[in-house]
Amino acid sequence: MKAHNGMRPHDIVVLLKIISFGQDNWLGKDISSSLFISPSEVSESLNRSMIARLLSPDKRKVMKNALLKFIENGLSYVFPAELGAIQKGIATAHSAPVLEEFFSSSEAYVWPSTSGKVKGHSVPPLYPGQVQAALLDDQLYGMLALIDAVRIGRVRECEKAMELLRLYFK
Repeated sequence: MKAHNGMRPHDIVVLLKIISFGQDNWLGKDISSSLFISPSEVSESLNRSMIARLLSPDKRKVMKNALLKFIENGLSYVFPAELGAIQKGIATAHSAPVLEEFFSSSEAYVWPSTSGKVKGHSVPPLYPGQVQAALLDDQLYGMLALIDAVRIGRVRECEKAMELLRLYFK
């Protein structure tokens, strides 16, 4: 068995993508092409997640309760988000469609992107291809925006994000 040298930010995205597939009949190449990550990196990610007990031993099923606990209690410490300069980009956290109806704020958060139409504080994505992958999968986009609400760490937004994330995980 390989040693576990710690999770990487894109490991969380790989697990969310498996959840967005909604079934067990996905292939590593499906994850690779839809997340713009190399097949070898997907394979390594699945190994790390299995060792961390966030993925079943056969590497087919996300251990959703364990992942939710990690997101709620550890994500903001392991993969914190430091807000950056005001930029144009894709709305995330409380500014994203999945949360915007619950919160009113003059402050917007975005993943920097030339395809975006919203101006706000930049939030670093978990990995370089995240914005492109999120634009191709609305469910993944919603989950990643909720993840950012947790990473940024405001209590009300974090609680609502976890509530909505649980709905995606059913």
